This record gives sequence, structure tokens and C-alpha cells, in this order.
Amino acid sequence: MDATFARAGSGTGRRGLHALRRWREANRNDPAQRAATLRRVDRLAWLLDGAFAIPALNRRIGLDAILGAIPVAGDAIGAALAGWIVVEAWRIGAPPRLLARMLANIAIDTGLGAVPIAGDIFDVVWASNRRNAALLRDWLATVP
Repeated sequence: MDATFARAGSGTGRRGLHALRRWREANRNDPAQRAATLRRVDRLAWLLDGAFAIPALNRRIGLDAILGAIPVAGDAIGAALAGWIVVEAWRIGAPPRLLARMLANIAIDTGLGAVPIAGDIFDVVWASNRRNAALLRDWLATVP
């Protein structure tokens, strides 16, 4: 990570945001940065959507489904963690349309996941983080 980005969080307000934008512009076409970002996104998506096996159901669940069992706060924490994937996509220059689609996946997961009991089942089935990781991977495959 370069020093410009490391300082981005240290400033307050506009100064930090401008440093982050400068870092994004300087690194958006770097293949090494894109590969590293994809690895981070894949790891986070796995953790949130498929880290734990349930042998009786022959199904994998992630931290998102477990957090979803906690009313209100669990869904909010899950949405915040899922939002990090969108931030990573933005950092490597993903187009606004892709970011909007990723945010829509998170909104569907959070909105329907908030419904008691049925939402917990939905969290297991939907796997929005894996969907977002796949969207990012597909976009990166088309970018020169």
C-alpha cells in the first residue's frame, strides 16, 4: 500500500477524501492492485457467505447468515461488511452501473434478511456477497 493511501484516513473531511481519490486514479489500472483486491473480495465473500459447513443440510453458511439471527444489529453489521466489497470495487475503478448493481444486491439481502425467520432462511440462500464478487470478477475479465 502506498503512502498516499495510508495518509488518506488520517486527514479529516475533504483532505482525506482527495487523497483517496488520488490514490484511486493512480492505481486503478494496476494489474497487481486489481489481483490483490480480487483476492481480498473473494476472501470476504467466502467469510460472509460460505465459511461454515452444515453437514446435516449439506449446505454452507457464512457470517452474514449468523449475524442475521441477531435482530436489527446483525443485519446492519452484515450490510456494513458487505459494503466493504463495494468500496474495494470503487477503489479499482468499477463503473457506477456495476457499483449500483452491487448495492442493489446488498439492499435486497439486508431488506429481505430483516424479516424474522424467513429472512434468516433468505440470508442462507441469497449469498449477495458471492454474487458481488462474481460481478467484480466478470467486470475485471472485460477490462484491458
